[in-house]
Amino acid sequence: MSIASSISRLAAYVKRHGLRATVGRAGIATRRALFSNRMIILICDLSGETLPPPNFPNLLRVERKRSAAELSPDESSEIINIWNPKLAHENMKARFAKGASLWLIKSEGKLAGFGWTLRGSTMEPYFLPLGKDDPYLFDGFILPQYRGQGLMPLWLNHALHELAAERGGRAFTEIAEWNQAILSSLKKTPFRPLGSARKFTLFRRTMVCWDDKKTAELGGGEALSHGLIASCNDDKIPSLRA
Repeated sequence: MSIASSISRLAAYVKRHGLRATVGRAGIATRRALFSNRMIILICDLSGETLPPPNFPNLLRVERKRSAAELSPDESSEIINIWNPKLAHENMKARFAKGASLWLIKSEGKLAGFGWTLRGSTMEPYFLPLGKDDPYLFDGFILPQYRGQGLMPLWLNHALHELAAERGGRAFTEIAEWNQAILSSLKKTPFRPLGSARKFTLFRRTMVCWDDKKTAELGGGEALSHGLIASCNDDKIPSLRA
């Protein structure tokens, strides 16, 4: 992320939440960046199984949008105004242009959350190679008033079912290691931990550092030994071992 984008996001957060809340949030973010910055990468094999559709309550539904034109003005406005409207609009435009899908989670017709999927690639250099059929699920978000209702795993299960019906591949996502609440909720999905890694950029070159011990604890040792966790991805990202 550029310095200008970071400043813009900070200014938007201060305007929305105030200086005191921003300072507190910055402290939490700094501690996480320094001491809890590993990501848990998760995988779901879509080719070898038929994923059942999720059991949605009557008042819930998921809608898939493949372009900004498919969004109503209210939907678009609500999504981009969650954090920084300018950057959110630019991100949405870039994602749709790359072929991503936006999935809307609705409760009684109102937006309750959303998430993105992109098949065969990612918006930024990733932890490992993706095949042309591999979907990437990212930036899931549940509005605060709808949290605690299990909507995130419902959306993931729905998206995985639809993506598997289209064609196979391996679905990937990642969650920060400190976010135990989300990691726990993903146990209600077919996603399984693959490994633990850190990713950082130095002199415009992205490096990935895999934690072999943590990966083995997560059950990803077989993936390491069979080369699923590769030494580089499509962007020639070096892989280190910790």
